Amino acid sequence: MMTITYPVKNGIYVNMTNRCPCACTFCLRNNGDSIYGSDPLWLDREPSVEEICDSIDSWDLTKYNEIVFCGYGEPTERLDDLLKVAAHVKSESDIKIRINTNGLSDLIWKERTAPKLSGLIDTVSVSLNTDNKEDYFKTVRPKFGIDSYDAMLQFTKDCVKYVPNVIMTVVDVVTSPEEQERCREICESIGAKLRVRPFES
Repeated sequence: MMTITYPVKNGIYVNMTNRCPCACTFCLRNNGDSIYGSDPLWLDREPSVEEICDSIDSWDLTKYNEIVFCGYGEPTERLDDLLKVAAHVKSESDIKIRINTNGLSDLIWKERTAPKLSGLIDTVSVSLNTDNKEDYFKTVRPKFGIDSYDAMLQFTKDCVKYVPNVIMTVVDVVTSPEEQERCREICESIGAKLRVRPFES
């Protein structure tokens, strides 16, 4: 049986796809089949919107703080389906909705995608990872090339206009304190908040 949704701390996480345009050197997928004690997150196939909604509805959402689109893949690979699921959740509950993303949605879809999030997504968390495009390219290894960094920053700037809460993250063991400070300055210039997150082994 596929793991479509799974609990993490105070959230229900949604595992929609295993597709991702990146191959980050620190990716959790390199370490095993699951995280946070979940069942295996590798999907036999991508679940339908109906299956995802049914899986979310099986949880008592009053016991959780948020729905998080984050699994063993990049959730915006299925952006239209993600937004259909978010609309369903909003129609049934006042729970907050977050997307954890690499920020390359515009490159995936070849259009500016942040406006589509308006009214449906409460928080976007974008993986900044580094303070410059050269290190980003070496660390994240995006299939779209070295200009992926600039596209990620532009997507985040756009999100600030349409989403109430925008966060950018770096991983503690991958960045030095000096790099983290430069990343903080980047975030402040965009209007986002920086989160230095622990590496989850």
